[in-house]
Amino acid sequence: MGWRTIQPIRKAERFLAAVFTGFNTVEGNTTFYGLPKTETVIKWKDDTPPDFKFSFKFPQIISHTRMLVNCGAETRDFFERLAPLGERLGVFFLQLPPSFNKSALDVLEKYLSGLPDEFQYAVEVRHLDFFDEGDTEKRYNDMLNKHQINRVIFDTSTLHDIQSSASDIIAAQRKKPKMPSRFTVTADEPLIRYVGFNEAFPNETRLAEIADIVADWLQQNKTPYVFIHAPNDFYAPQLCRKFHEILSAGLPERSISPMPEWPSESKDNSGQLNLFDI
Repeated sequence: MGWRTIQPIRKAERFLAAVFTGFNTVEGNTTFYGLPKTETVIKWKDDTPPDFKFSFKFPQIISHTRMLVNCGAETRDFFERLAPLGERLGVFFLQLPPSFNKSALDVLEKYLSGLPDEFQYAVEVRHLDFFDEGDTEKRYNDMLNKHQINRVIFDTSTLHDIQSSASDIIAAQRKKPKMPSRFTVTADEPLIRYVGFNEAFPNETRLAEIADIVADWLQQNKTPYVFIHAPNDFYAPQLCRKFHEILSAGLPERSISPMPEWPSESKDNSGQLNLFDI
């Protein structure tokens, strides 16, 4: 369970030290904008425990600029740059633009077929063609099943159900589309990206529903990745804690370890991390 990194990590030592004490994965959004330096990647590995996982987003030049066409060199560079992380690599996720529709399914099939076999992947679609409950959605799901690639579950339902005059809420509602709910599993590492409200209480009903689904996946010996976001990601640790509490209560037999205190939750938060300055 974790959340995304927002900007290129410049205070990596403090940030990672805090993250891996409370979380076991991080959504690497920075690679969408550019690749990190090799020495940075090596330091990430040195600064994290063996069971910590980095789940990186494919660069936008691949997914949005080239639209998966003529991007073999960029794809190789992406994997080669991150290869030093070794066992720290989690699920690579490919986020496709809203314009990527059913007419590009053959392009997606060709691209997925060429990905290295040694990694796990997930694909996020944002066009309604892939939620038609008909031939397109079936073909898309069958394709992911064939390649053992996870369908990203992007849940913004709570965010869009809230009426607020807060600028960060309005900005998030404008930026994050409201997609139909799908909890379709196409591989063994189902990946959920949840965007909710800043405070924990308005999220509790939906988080409980998601926790039930995740608990079922765990009982099936799947390895779910759950990334929890807030319009202001300062509040994301609180939402993660609430989800962890709900999930733990539903799986007492697994003895899930409690989450330690996050720096921003400490009464003495003089060393508090600023997530927008990392």
